[in-house]
Amino acid sequence: MRELTYYIGVTLDGFIAGPADEVDFYPVSPAFAEMMGTELADIQPAFVRADRGGVDEPLTRFDTVLMGRRTYEPALQAGITDPYSQLRTIVFSTTQVDPDDPNVEVVRTDPVARVRELKAEPGLDIYLAGGAVLAGVLLDELDRLIVKKYPVIAGSGIPMTRHPFAPVQFGLDQVRSFDNGCVVLEYTRLR
Repeated sequence: MRELTYYIGVTLDGFIAGPADEVDFYPVSPAFAEMMGTELADIQPAFVRADRGGVDEPLTRFDTVLMGRRTYEPALQAGITDPYSQLRTIVFSTTQVDPDDPNVEVVRTDPVARVRELKAEPGLDIYLAGGAVLAGVLLDELDRLIVKKYPVIAGSGIPMTRHPFAPVQFGLDQVRSFDNGCVVLEYTRLR
């Protein structure tokens, strides 16, 4: 069965973005960018893969990306209908207009039911790109977390998940630190 991994950057105080969706305050060093581009090449935006010369690299870990409307909209506003064109792209939204891209599926129904269908299909794992509301709705379906914890305190913004109080435990698999002060934490859901 395929697994669902939430891969996300967060501040020390638990925010994935500022109040107006800002993410430009995260420090990224060349060594950190190299790690993300090689180890997690499958889930780099298509333009990043192209800049690295990796457009034709085979997928090794993920073949599907999930996102909510707010995560999808910035690319669409820039004229990019599929920011992860190497992956099957699924956008969960009741208001998003279909982008007229055969690789992008807009799901207007229950995200949990659709994710369960995806998990039962053959293929590589599934990457949850965001955002907080979708991550909260899919909390019970999350199998793994890859959390990039940046050395920044934001004070306010968008939390990692939005959901009612419902503690869920994960077991720590790996911790790595980088020269930009970021710590990458990998977790597996304890069931």
